[in-house]
Amino acid sequence: MLTQRTPWQITRSVWYALYMRELLARVINNRFAWFWMVFEPLAFIAIMVAVRVVVFGREKVLINADFIPWLIVGLLSFFLFREQMIRLMGAVTANKALYAYRQVKPVDTVFVRSGLEGLLKTFVFSLFIVFGLLLAIPMWPQDWWVVLYAWLSLWALGFGIGLTLSVLATMVEEVGIIFRMLTLPLLLISGVIIPLTYLPHHLVEYLLYNPIVHGIETIRLGFYPDYHTVQGITMQYLWYWALSTTALGLILHLRFEAKLKTK
Repeated sequence: MLTQRTPWQITRSVWYALYMRELLARVINNRFAWFWMVFEPLAFIAIMVAVRVVVFGREKVLINADFIPWLIVGLLSFFLFREQMIRLMGAVTANKALYAYRQVKPVDTVFVRSGLEGLLKTFVFSLFIVFGLLLAIPMWPQDWWVVLYAWLSLWALGFGIGLTLSVLATMVEEVGIIFRMLTLPLLLISGVIIPLTYLPHHLVEYLLYNPIVHGIETIRLGFYPDYHTVQGITMQYLWYWALSTTALGLILHLRFEAKLKTK
């Protein structure tokens, strides 16, 4: 006699199947996937270090932190958020054929893609830490709990915004185009490349409205507790954004689930 599965058992089976499908498409079937995941931040770091040497020379530009590991931590943290946001926008459309199965809902594809992307970015971050230590670059976190908390917080922020945009970008294609174009300005105003302490105070006050800044600076403080950052950094503000966008995204998925399946 067949036993009826619980809703959680059905959801777990759906997530596992979607996870294996995403993993095959994202990593295994693409032979250059790992190369690009490591090469992109590496190339960006090399360019920024070259710019730093040209602009500032070899003099120290940060207080109580080395520039190269400071930049690596900031870039990888920003890439975690950016990839969450961008990849989740296309999750609903990419799995459109699977909605013929009534057990599969559009929100499932977003959850699974977010989890996989977070794991991949965490693995790449760990690789950079190991390689940095092998090259005698001070990449060892002084406070692992702060780093882990801020890393998960940035993941949650990217998930919340990506979850919301996965509905909006599916319903209105131009939304996805606009937010992809905004990734470069976001990089510039998130304190990834230019230390916030180098900017005028009146400008920093506005940049602190960007929740990404709070996550990146907190991760850097986990690596370098004596690192001199600006006043006003708080993870509470980041979590306001993460929780509110997650709630909004879930509401939008519930409201427009039928339309998302046919878009």
